[in-house]
Amino acid sequence: MNLSDILWSLRYGVLYTAEIFALTLAFSLPLGLAVCFGRLCRLKPVSLLFRFYISVMRGTPLMLQLFVAYFLPYYAFGIPLKRMGESWLFIAVIAGFSLNYAAYFAEIFRGGITSADKGQHEAAAVLGFTRAQTFFRVIFPQVLKRVTPAIANEIITLVKDTSLAFAIGQAEMFTAAKRLASKEVSMLPYLAAAIVYYALCLLVAFAASRVEKRLSFSV
Repeated sequence: MNLSDILWSLRYGVLYTAEIFALTLAFSLPLGLAVCFGRLCRLKPVSLLFRFYISVMRGTPLMLQLFVAYFLPYYAFGIPLKRMGESWLFIAVIAGFSLNYAAYFAEIFRGGITSADKGQHEAAAVLGFTRAQTFFRVIFPQVLKRVTPAIANEIITLVKDTSLAFAIGQAEMFTAAKRLASKEVSMLPYLAAAIVYYALCLLVAFAASRVEKRLSFSV
């Protein structure tokens, strides 16, 4: 098989990788913002709870978290995995990735929010803005500009981390490449997978640069 044939053979794996990537991003970004709010909560028990969550998610391997997400129903509740159905594997993958990346996004958002000038809160209060209006109309656009590069870096990491889904048996592009490499006794499938990962990372970097240009106002 030549390189183009191998790339075509990997198409279904690429689709699974893209699906894991897109769903993780869709869930982890808003969840990360919610975790950030919990981390910044003035109630000490709430803040400590979210600090602990972030610490655990960032302090343990993502692969281990995927195993926990997948096997939790069995070890915690005694539910056989066969009873969970074939879709449970994919759900566990998305849950594991989303919970992990939400912790990283939360800290990125927190850094952006805490860097905002406190005087802007006071000025918004004088203008009669509520706390919610102040955040979403004044603070958040500035936060978004500041955190875009850091978020882009995490998203690029996510593209590559999708390969860890193979650890619990989820077939994605890296799994497909391994199987094809074993079948063909060739390194070309790995090269094809590397090309696809690199192309996806370039696409994310390009999109991030476009967003940064759109947000190119002074703060």
